[in-house]
Amino acid sequence: MLAKILVVDDDAGHLSMLRTVLSGWGYAPEGATDGESAVEMVRAKAYDAVLLDVRMAGMGGMEALSRMSAFNPAMPVIIMTAYSSVETAVAALKTGAYDYLTKPLDLDVLRLTLERALDHMRLAAENETLRRKLADAPPGPEIIGTSRAMRELFTLIGMVAPTEATVLITGESGTGKELVARAIHSGSARSSGPLVAVNCAALSETLLESELFGHEKGAFTGAERRREGRFMAADKGSIFLDEIGEIAQPIQAKLLRVIQEREIQRVGGDKPIGVDVRILAATNRDLKKEVAAGRFREDLYYRLNVVSVPVPPLRERAEDIPLLAQFFLGRFAEKNRKRIKGFTPAAMDHLVRCAWPGNVRELENAVERAVILSVGEYVTERELPLCDPRPATPALATQVEGGSGGLTGRPLDDVEREVILATLDSCGGNKSEAARVLGITRATLHKKLKKYGED
Repeated sequence: MLAKILVVDDDAGHLSMLRTVLSGWGYAPEGATDGESAVEMVRAKAYDAVLLDVRMAGMGGMEALSRMSAFNPAMPVIIMTAYSSVETAVAALKTGAYDYLTKPLDLDVLRLTLERALDHMRLAAENETLRRKLADAPPGPEIIGTSRAMRELFTLIGMVAPTEATVLITGESGTGKELVARAIHSGSARSSGPLVAVNCAALSETLLESELFGHEKGAFTGAERRREGRFMAADKGSIFLDEIGEIAQPIQAKLLRVIQEREIQRVGGDKPIGVDVRILAATNRDLKKEVAAGRFREDLYYRLNVVSVPVPPLRERAEDIPLLAQFFLGRFAEKNRKRIKGFTPAAMDHLVRCAWPGNVRELENAVERAVILSVGEYVTERELPLCDPRPATPALATQVEGGSGGLTGRPLDDVEREVILATLDSCGGNKSEAARVLGITRATLHKKLKKYGED
């Protein structure tokens, strides 16, 4: 379906020209010659974007913008004017304009701006769809995601959960490894039993040993009574050992015995005690490298790694960001007693473009901060933290790493052509977005593609 664009301009010649240009670009334009008519048209019909002149007889563009934004804040409105000033631009953006263009219009800039605006409108529609999906979702600690990487993770969890296998969950910090452990426990025959979580990195060697296995009265200074450890607390259930790669080697040896013999020994005790526990472990370290470096026992590694469940980083499943962001927004809006409907298109676009090195945890923190700072019904870019963008051309990075088989040692024109085509492919064929990533105008990109016979 063609995108519907409303063009508002009291200059009949300019209005006619813009409608002709937009039709040629594959849009479905409609026109209005004054602000009153434009506002009524927006109320009566859904438009994907609006091109709005500032100075018109009767209701001016700024007042029309204010009324349109109040009625539909997600609809991108692009302001046009022959009277450029910083004050007007700032006022337009504060009132809710998506962008600001000066007459005579640069059609390449107009096209690029319009394409971005429509991308934002699409994201706004996705926001609402995601909000409805989340409203219908069952309560509880959900693992959020519909990407291919997450579907593969769900399949693996479904296969592993019903078994009694020891599981090693791997992934970067903030990816949600504990949620995966909880999902495995919930899907197991032990789901009616306890799931006991231990952060192995948070305790010293002595404290961790006592925490895991318990201690006898008088085993050390301050041990005034016998204490059952976490393994005993997890009996008939599961124990989740988070950051397993951080434990000292003496504890590694004792943990190996627990896995092999299914029995523990309290600190200061001399009697082994049988336990019926399934072990789920997690790490953000590469344990193979830790084994090679002599910091982690090889026999324990293989005992833990009966089944490996890798959790993908957020940058590899960016399509899940809108769903996650909406989920966190609902949670924190309720927690902070705020009536927030969603994100503006520009805000969601910002979230999707971020690299998120801290993964889901970093995204969650960013959304919580934005909810706290937000003063309107929609979170805007102003409430979101600055961030580094995601790499746009992973395929190209692979080529660069390839040494002499990649981009080095070749004619400059060949390298440039390959960079351009790789960028265009990573942007899904969107020339405007590829031009933005490459830092050139769309017209320049068109010329280069024509030069290489690719246009």
